[in-house]
Amino acid sequence: MSSRPNLFAAAFMRSNDGWAGTEVDLGEAEIADDVGDAVQEALGLAGDELVILCVEVEDEWFAVVRYEGDADPRVFLSDAQAGINDPLGEIFAELAGVAVDKDAPDIGVRPGGDFELLGDFGVTAEEMLELSMEEGVLPADTLSVIAERLAFADELDRLR
Repeated sequence: MSSRPNLFAAAFMRSNDGWAGTEVDLGEAEIADDVGDAVQEALGLAGDELVILCVEVEDEWFAVVRYEGDADPRVFLSDAQAGINDPLGEIFAELAGVAVDKDAPDIGVRPGGDFELLGDFGVTAEEMLELSMEEGVLPADTLSVIAERLAFADELDRLR
């Protein structure tokens, strides 16, 4: 998929028939717009669909991005510090509107971005915070829980 080790990204588009997913190659992403372009290309979007992008990098961090029509993407990042040593993490921190604190690289996990992006699916801001802060839970596990709640867990498992 990508030249980055242990990167998994998949986008899921909702239709009347449920969710359809495909893997997304973020290996060439250098700026925030590249992420949206990669999603659009992977799914062949017309422009008004609801799409959820799930990204996990190793056992370090995850991001959930919601694209809906012409609206700006809504982004939740499990660790605002993901961009310290990771160019892709830096892109997602920018998308989430969080500043990477390069002076405090060891402040621990600090989620950022839009905690409400999945609220209309019944995943509250508190749950997003809880899921990303739970001790010993890997990003892949957290994304599986989110996928289960949004009813695209089978698609996520198929792509992994």
